[in-house]
Amino acid sequence: MALTVLHSTREWSAHFLTQRRSALSVGNFDGLHLGHQKLLSLLVEQASERSQRASVITFDPHPLRLLRPDQAPALIQTLSQRLAGLEQVGVEAALVLRFDRELSQVSAEEFIENILVDCAHAGTILVGANFCFGHRGAGDVKLLEKFGKTRGFDVRIIPPVEIDGRVVSSTAVRNAIAEGNVAEAIPLLGRPFSLTGEIWPGARRGRTILFPTLNLVPEQELLPKLGVYATESVVEGNKYFSVTNVGTRPTFDGQGVTVESHLFGFHEEVTGGPMTVKFHTRIRDEQKFSGADELREQIMMDVAAAREHFGKLGSSGNKGS
Repeated sequence: MALTVLHSTREWSAHFLTQRRSALSVGNFDGLHLGHQKLLSLLVEQASERSQRASVITFDPHPLRLLRPDQAPALIQTLSQRLAGLEQVGVEAALVLRFDRELSQVSAEEFIENILVDCAHAGTILVGANFCFGHRGAGDVKLLEKFGKTRGFDVRIIPPVEIDGRVVSSTAVRNAIAEGNVAEAIPLLGRPFSLTGEIWPGARRGRTILFPTLNLVPEQELLPKLGVYATESVVEGNKYFSVTNVGTRPTFDGQGVTVESHLFGFHEEVTGGPMTVKFHTRIRDEQKFSGADELREQIMMDVAAAREHFGKLGSSGNKGS
């Protein structure tokens, strides 16, 4: 079933003319990590059991972008990627509310009455124990439960997912990626962290050292720490093991951060189109070399390290394996 995406309470009310009740959750869901996946799977299950609409309310931009811009996180995913993930787990409808000054002033009580009850017709609300909402975050699960008794909706508190004693959260994922610990992000996300975007031609210096690269313009805000990574790249529907440099190309006095991948066994001339790069493990820091010869020798070692990594995983079915 395709996800229905609506962008205001008015749109929602106009689209859903029947007052079917919702099994509902509210949040940013950035990264759609294992904690989100658990909550959403329970949401879909609850909706099915109660003949309710599996629904999510989320925000764009992230509330901190307005409230405390200096503390706003670099997001793991774009909005379209989050919505695609919601659809994949079986959510039926998403209300994407623009987080502006007006919405930030809505009290917790008004949020419950006007959005959760009058608009979404909440029948069941699933949230984490630390969920807060409304002006200055004044609303919490106790307030939800209080209103639930009088307004006829149930509240289910979903415990966090822990891995090796560590709570899975968007913050934990962001920290791991920003520090270059992309391998640590994999068990939190349930998949490798990925960058997606468009290929651009670049300066084509890679061909001069016998290691041609594809240059990605990422859609996401969050980038891994500068360095070299063993990755898997997807181009034109095909997967290739690869080595990816996230950095400024100091050997060539590059300006700005670039994402360049050398794909194993890839020999096509591609100057555009979509590309995905999945980060498996960090190989080394970015460094400046004396020239092309020294850089070429290092890339050969990077390629060998990446091949060894994927060999240990027993990965197969990759065109560049």
